[in-house]
Amino acid sequence: MKQLTPEQIQQNYLKLREIVNNTFEGERLEKLNKMYDYFEDRMSVAPASAKEHYHNAMVGGYVDHILNIVEFSQQVRDIWEQNGAEIDFTNEELVFAALHHDLGKVGDMEHDYYVINESEWHRKNQGKIYNHNPELPFMTVTDRALFILQHFQIPMTFNEYVGLRLTDGLYEDANEKYLKTFLPETGLRSHIARILHQADVMATFIEGDEWTRGDVKAKEKVAKSVGNIKQAVKTEVETKLTGDSPKDLFDELFGEKK
Repeated sequence: MKQLTPEQIQQNYLKLREIVNNTFEGERLEKLNKMYDYFEDRMSVAPASAKEHYHNAMVGGYVDHILNIVEFSQQVRDIWEQNGAEIDFTNEELVFAALHHDLGKVGDMEHDYYVINESEWHRKNQGKIYNHNPELPFMTVTDRALFILQHFQIPMTFNEYVGLRLTDGLYEDANEKYLKTFLPETGLRSHIARILHQADVMATFIEGDEWTRGDVKAKEKVAKSVGNIKQAVKTEVETKLTGDSPKDLFDELFGEKK
């Protein structure tokens, strides 16, 4: 499983704060910095999911995922625009929604969203590294994100709200009425949500692939070590069979140690 070093965790969080300070300004920036200051210790080490085969179920996984979404959403937007799509939202709006679509995963004002799974069996056999915190009242991740933003009185545009609200696409049942429509007047007026969803899917599966590659490499390393041990034993036995009589070999392997 992919792991981040303490240095990488710190660098990622500093990069996240740099994006915030370089993208926003004025009173909204002040309120955003107040929120990020409040959650800094918790957010910097939060995972992005509970199970290792999902994505980024590791210390610092949340920020790593958010940084990917910010980068990928801009790449996806550029592809859409290069192929003729109308981009009717600003980069600030795109970055705001990308930064905060999973904000609910930091928990609420008092509690973490994820807590370490104390069951070694579940960690080993199901890859369930974290549990959802039973102390946390139920809310969807998206609803909690919106609740936290309003708690800190951080305003958002219509595009930011829709983009953040729909980043999970049809993986979130509550989004169906927005995304499944057959009337032009009830359809989405902007591509921002579609672009964010594509970026989120891309980031999630690429992060999952990193875990898979790491798991395969770990298994290959174990297999190689076992193979080396087997070869060493085989070589030693063949050497002894060649150089010693059967009785001498039996005495050496099974006789009393002098």
